[in-house]
Amino acid sequence: MSLWLFYAFGAVAVIGALGMVLNVRNAVASALCLVATMVALGGVHVLLEAYFVGALQVLVYAGAIVVLFVFVVMLLNLRRDGFPPARARLGRVTAAAVVGAALAGLVGLALTLPETAVPGATAALPEGFGGYRRVGAALFTDYLLAFEATSLLLLSAMVGAVVLAKRRGGDA
Repeated sequence: MSLWLFYAFGAVAVIGALGMVLNVRNAVASALCLVATMVALGGVHVLLEAYFVGALQVLVYAGAIVVLFVFVVMLLNLRRDGFPPARARLGRVTAAAVVGAALAGLVGLALTLPETAVPGATAALPEGFGGYRRVGAALFTDYLLAFEATSLLLLSAMVGAVVLAKRRGGDA
């Protein structure tokens, strides 16, 4: 049963990611496709018995980051989207098709390999995998610089969105 759930979550994640990348007409619809992708990835984490990481995936990414993205889109008041020329759209679709075919080939290769050929395929998960203690310890020791850099990046993105909105409105 869990193998079928994994395939279902994987299919939803891939379809949502493709919908987000290929949907150039509507930024809000792209954000909703991103939500579907993040919820599916949270489901994969739950299948791996990393319940805390799965909950964080849904709350932080599908909740906060996408809400921030939609807020910035609405703050900038994008009434009409600028469509790329047909040649640029064709290049994007071609690149997405090539990457999708390569990923499909890798998935097909992984499905045809025997389980013993994949290193660590039968290994048990370590004690406390995906728990709050391990995530917190790793976040504030090994990944502290990346965590702080991400917070500064998000802060500068919000300041930039406010500056752009003020410039457009003529208040500045």
